[in-house]
Amino acid sequence: MKTIGRLADLPCAHLVQAEAPIESLANLTKQTGGAALYAKRDDMQGIAFGGNKARQLEYYFGQALDLGADTVLITGAVQSNFCRLAAAFAAKLGMTCHIQQEERVAKDDPLYRRSGNVLIEKLLGAVLHSFPSGEDEAGADTALEEIADRLRDEGKTPYVIHLAPGHAPYGALGYIDCAREILDQAARDGLRIDHVAVPSGSGATHAGLLFGLRALGATMPVTGFCVRRNADQQMPRLQNRMTEIAKLLEMENPVADADIVVDDRFLAPGYGQLNSPTEAAIRDGARTEALMLDPVYSGKCMAGAIHIAAKLPADQNVLFIHTGGSPALFAYANALEPAL
Repeated sequence: MKTIGRLADLPCAHLVQAEAPIESLANLTKQTGGAALYAKRDDMQGIAFGGNKARQLEYYFGQALDLGADTVLITGAVQSNFCRLAAAFAAKLGMTCHIQQEERVAKDDPLYRRSGNVLIEKLLGAVLHSFPSGEDEAGADTALEEIADRLRDEGKTPYVIHLAPGHAPYGALGYIDCAREILDQAARDGLRIDHVAVPSGSGATHAGLLFGLRALGATMPVTGFCVRRNADQQMPRLQNRMTEIAKLLEMENPVADADIVVDDRFLAPGYGQLNSPTEAAIRDGARTEALMLDPVYSGKCMAGAIHIAAKLPADQNVLFIHTGGSPALFAYANALEPAL
């Protein structure tokens, strides 16, 4: 088994199931035409409705436990999957979780503020805080640190999961593991993967997956579909992520700039907001494959995967990374119902 820098030496809280399946989406393929669609079902990770953030949090919580933390702090959008799973990890590990909710999406809908991930976080016992901006990552991190300082004064040992770039990208490491898992599955099952579609938001999942694939010698194109910022803003973020990962793992960066592909055609009107291709992907994924896609990440990425597949011949295979987010469907019920 090829080693990737010092990845095996870093602490990891192993709460993710051994392997998320790769599933053929034959019905959706027939409907959309073109290349065959497959889904890497990271929505099926076995803790609190799963999703890609579970892989990321294994390494963050590994650090937290290694440092003796009893409390974890995290910041994200009101309907953040990351925050929901951080609360789940904390509950499982006997820790307290403080969640800072950022105002990234202009919604007064009571469902958005009370249902979905928010309801689950409350069930899990998380302590909720508010932050007035959704576009101030450094400010959100500073606010978290202020909460952490108050907790230290109370005798707690907090660990902060930062949002802004410039911090060690432990979350990306989970998708280096995922890259190895995908390649092992493909080799075992005789599946050739010609293209990969992945959501690109914070950049941790996209960067970790691409870094891992290239470090393991895989050369298939990986397209990151923008879900938060446009391609011009996302590209340097991904480039910096690759550099940060290589530094953390004490190895050469295997990713060339030409390998980093970001596509923002399904982003508008912005983060956490629906558009027609995303609505269609959510509806068609459900009605052809019983696949639950969310409006923020997986729905937009599936619209992108369908776009790629339509341009490729039928003997090609497109792997869609299903990052989960199904609880958010309930929070977006009022926005989705007209499209159904």
